[in-house]
Amino acid sequence: MRDRAELTAILGPTNTGKTHLAVERLCAHSSGMMGFPLRLLAREVYDRVVAIKGANQVALITGEEKILPKDARWLLCTAESMPLERDVAFVAIDEAQLGTDPERGHVFTDRLLHARGREETMILGSESLAPMVRALLPDAKIVGRPRFSTLSYAGPAKLSRLPPRSAIVAFSADQVYAVAEMLRRTRGGAAVVMGALSPRTRNAQVTMYQAGEVDYLVATDAIGMGLNMDVAHVAFAGLSKFDGRRRRRLTVAEMAQIAGRAGRHQRDGTFGSLTLEGEAAAAFRPEEVEAIEEHKFPPIDFLYWRDGDPDTRSLDALIRALERRPDRAGLRAAPEAVDLAVLKALASDPEVRRRAVGPDRVRRLWAAAGLPDFRKTGPDHHARLVAHLYGWLSDGDGRIPQSWYAEQLARLDNVQGDIDTLADRIAGVRTWAYIAHRPDWLADPDRMAARARGVEEKLSDALHERLTQRFVDRRTAVLMRDLAGKGEDFPVIVDAEGEVSVGSHAIGRLEGFDFHVDPAARHADRKMLLAAAERKLGGEYERRGAALAADADASFTLCTDTGAPVTLLWRGHDVARLMPGKNLLSPRVQLDRRLDRLSAAGRAAVTARLDTWLRGEIERVLGSLRRAGLASQDPAVAPAMRAVLAMLVDAGGIVPRESVKDALAGLDRAERRAIAKLRIRIGALDLFLPDMLKPEAARWRAALRAAATGAPMPELPADSAVVLHTPDDPALLERLGFRAAGPQMLRVDIAERFARHAHEARGCKGPVVDAALATSIGLKPEALARLMRAIGFRPAAGEAGWVWQGRPKPRREREQPAGHAFAKLAELKRG
Repeated sequence: MRDRAELTAILGPTNTGKTHLAVERLCAHSSGMMGFPLRLLAREVYDRVVAIKGANQVALITGEEKILPKDARWLLCTAESMPLERDVAFVAIDEAQLGTDPERGHVFTDRLLHARGREETMILGSESLAPMVRALLPDAKIVGRPRFSTLSYAGPAKLSRLPPRSAIVAFSADQVYAVAEMLRRTRGGAAVVMGALSPRTRNAQVTMYQAGEVDYLVATDAIGMGLNMDVAHVAFAGLSKFDGRRRRRLTVAEMAQIAGRAGRHQRDGTFGSLTLEGEAAAAFRPEEVEAIEEHKFPPIDFLYWRDGDPDTRSLDALIRALERRPDRAGLRAAPEAVDLAVLKALASDPEVRRRAVGPDRVRRLWAAAGLPDFRKTGPDHHARLVAHLYGWLSDGDGRIPQSWYAEQLARLDNVQGDIDTLADRIAGVRTWAYIAHRPDWLADPDRMAARARGVEEKLSDALHERLTQRFVDRRTAVLMRDLAGKGEDFPVIVDAEGEVSVGSHAIGRLEGFDFHVDPAARHADRKMLLAAAERKLGGEYERRGAALAADADASFTLCTDTGAPVTLLWRGHDVARLMPGKNLLSPRVQLDRRLDRLSAAGRAAVTARLDTWLRGEIERVLGSLRRAGLASQDPAVAPAMRAVLAMLVDAGGIVPRESVKDALAGLDRAERRAIAKLRIRIGALDLFLPDMLKPEAARWRAALRAAATGAPMPELPADSAVVLHTPDDPALLERLGFRAAGPQMLRVDIAERFARHAHEARGCKGPVVDAALATSIGLKPEALARLMRAIGFRPAAGEAGWVWQGRPKPRREREQPAGHAFAKLAELKRG
């Protein structure tokens, strides 16, 4: 029956639908089996067939994973794990050109020669396999299939110039990590696919790529084996690899197998090389480019072969059978694979030789030597593990102690560690999963297989998380698409605390109109985050501008931090600066540059609101000074009174009486009463508005003067009647209402109290010094003496107390010694 079954070789380049056709034929038969080169690919097709036939009808058989329902009729397997003794209607071998692989080629050759379906068999592979199919399978019908889409060469490109949906292929884990790290920094990250990943980790990474969470995929050449992904461009980070024996340049067929992942179905794809900074770009030769684009490769003229059913009567007979050379043209003896190297190492062990007697023991030894070296430890090291296992497999009940097996697995059940550590643990778990799937190596293989699968899943999830943490910056990926004009689906969100998010990714904080980049962001990402904020926050700025313009007075404050410009705050945020205006009480509002983001109408509304608030506050705090200023400009007010008021207002509400004595002398009684009604006190020493001495008024006056002169806000004295007379800025203290008194400065209203008391006491013949007041305010004796002289008193000669001598003349008008030039000038002025 099998001899008459249809045998077809479906040959062609990548993206020709060969595997898809075989799956369709598999499902069309009552039963079937397919052999694949990778566990990952077997799992991918298994999921597809399950969706068609149901989980209870489909089996997955690989070295370290078995899902085998009792009624399964369709089997998806790795090539090594195909149960050839099973009678099925359909059989297919995928990627049969791997018969040229030095390590595994003999397996594919054996399946090509011997795996047959009862009704139909399909051989899938490269077009270059055609000569070997004709030579070894003369009855096979060869069907060529053209590629669905065009594959063209795009040349070398820098990482920053790679188009989205690109796959970068590297040939070592270190290079994969390096490229993925660069993509994380510059393009938001990449998914990572390597042959060493478990199916669960690989699927999670590919799902992330397919879903568009990242636009780039970094992989080893494992993606060349039929893994179907949405890739538009394949970039080669190198064109050579270590094949287990030496570093060599990729063959054209290998290049084409990888490049062929670009494009899908009828969508065209491109390939090229990757230029990494500081490294020479991998360069395709013209003839290689032509061959890849035209899908023309040197025909395969041999396949590796090894006896698939060797003699197991003795250990030496087994080794001889495995080293036997083929007797058919086109077949070549396979190089020594790891399993044969391990077998030879064990054969040199006397204890193993003692145990490996008889066909059953030899077959068991050969099965143990077939344990894959998942951790890539090398034949010698791996042989020690196999010898340990064989000691149990050849003794007693021929099973590995389950407690020891569970202990080895428990050592790997740890999700802590970096990427390489987790990947190594997964490789270790694959060893124990392979053992659990040998039907007679454990007492309870199903339970141990389930435990191994659970550990692998935990480690796989942890590895996916580590890969994503290390190589994916989701925020950068979202923002890169946003800056490219693809951000329609990522709305800006500003929460109640001011945190700004694009999509679900925080990019910074908005404080007032000032955007601060997320402090956790890398320095290289700051410009991109700022650009995203500029693109996304326009509406939010306008909304905040409108809120400011409509807000209550209580939301605004005057910021008078020492040494800084005088600014206006809205809800604690800088929004404007006071600048020189037409006079002291009419400063100009200049909006902070951060409000330049507002529209012209928005800025005008904000400016008008701040002007309104500022005028209101100046009226509230400095209303008496403003009224005095208005009176100084009223033509109905007498000129002499206007002169007094003008000088008072220019000085900020406090002026020494001596400075305005001439103008005061010209005032009549009615005008003096009018000045008093403006809450101005004409004191013995100073003319002043008492309201201007209050702390808040003093702060505002200092701020307005700083704004008028373009100076920073000065340091204000403590709220006290007496302060030290420091040389730093005595003029500031005078403007704020303090009068110099030797080592101290006394507030003018307090000085006026001393003057009033002294003059009242002089008329009553009482003590002229208010000693209680001097003590209470801490006025020093030398300061008191200076004040009393300014009032017009001198110490009494020979007795305690003070005597009136009249107000001292200003220094410039005091008589000079006779004959002195300034004395003559004074006489001329008086004359």
